[in-house]
Amino acid sequence: MHKDLRNLWLPYTQMKDVKKVPRVSKTNKCKIYLSDGITLIDGVSSWWTACHGYNNNYIKKKVYEQLNRMPHIMFGGLIHDQAIKLSKRLAILLNNKLKKVFFCDSGSVSIEVALKMAIQFWLNQGYKNKNKFIFFQNGYHGDTSGAMSICDPKEGMHSLFGTYLNKNFLQKIPESKSDQIKFTKFLEKHKTKIAAIIIEPLMQGAGGMKFNSKSALNFLYKIKKKYKLLLIYDEIATGFYRTGTMFAFQQTKTIPDIICLGKALTGGVISLAATISSEKIFNAFLSHNEDKELMHGPTYMANPLACSAANASLDLFEKKDYSLIIKKIEKTLREELVKFNSFSFVKEIRVLGATGVIELFTLSEERKIWLKNKFIKKGIWIRPFRNIIYFMPPFVISKKELLILVSSTYDVLKSWEKENEK
Repeated sequence: MHKDLRNLWLPYTQMKDVKKVPRVSKTNKCKIYLSDGITLIDGVSSWWTACHGYNNNYIKKKVYEQLNRMPHIMFGGLIHDQAIKLSKRLAILLNNKLKKVFFCDSGSVSIEVALKMAIQFWLNQGYKNKNKFIFFQNGYHGDTSGAMSICDPKEGMHSLFGTYLNKNFLQKIPESKSDQIKFTKFLEKHKTKIAAIIIEPLMQGAGGMKFNSKSALNFLYKIKKKYKLLLIYDEIATGFYRTGTMFAFQQTKTIPDIICLGKALTGGVISLAATISSEKIFNAFLSHNEDKELMHGPTYMANPLACSAANASLDLFEKKDYSLIIKKIEKTLREELVKFNSFSFVKEIRVLGATGVIELFTLSEERKIWLKNKFIKKGIWIRPFRNIIYFMPPFVISKKELLILVSSTYDVLKSWEKENEK
């Protein structure tokens, strides 16, 4: 094992076989600079966070100003200006349909909070048995225990914990009429147990970058109203223009009862997430009786540095037409990814907003390592997972950089094809 790794335990990595991992010395805009002198164009925005690119001067300035005033203060019994300002801005972005903002420190935790909100919403009204969730195939919502219980158990990362996790209801996203009929019959049978439906709108992230339709979301919205269920949207990955609009659900005729935000919330500068509910949900927690309040409170929730970064990121979103910026990225991806269909090992190409996906029929662990090494030699940072190679670049990426990302990926797959032909 390399000396740099003697005390490190890396995520999603079999450490036994790791010899060396690229060491980053600095970042700027869309570039990652390695300590050995290699420069990489980042194609995945540091797990989809760095929407404005790295080292954005405006965000840095605002965080530095806040650092000199107050880097942190507990949010239990105290509040501060950055959190007040950010909560108001998020509510406005959500058209004040969702206006009660609970800040937390990571996306997984925001999911945990949403699940607790949904269950306690019903408990506070005397419904003791409504504690199950409908979740969907290819869905992924995080790695904490509650979040794992609503991830597709077949997606691989959490299958080991099946006997430990709470049992919820896995369903197929109801795209077709027959699927919708089956879904309705399922609800009829289990409606007294269901607290909420949870889904990643338009695009499922770590479950395989699968897309779902506006019509399916519209159906879920109608059915949740009919059966008086709650609807939770996990927009941790899809929020902040990744799918083309500020939030993915704004492309539909729906509105969730609870939305979870994270990742790009701070522009990829520092960890922050939020669980935002409707007033109806919030009001169910108001009481003079004991045990009605929401019993959750991350130590670093509403961290002032993180809130200042998020406010600065929102400032940047207000200065330009990001819907137009995303359309240009989407257009380039649609035009350039078509050529990947020529490879026999490519199953499907799909593009949505600033996301491009190359789905392969299979992708072994050995081949993933081979691909990552080849990509680095080509000067790009692309991180395949499951059976997909994907692009989710920073929004500040130039067309030239985006074309290099795609063409370099194509060259690597071309070398794979030639290897297979031998």
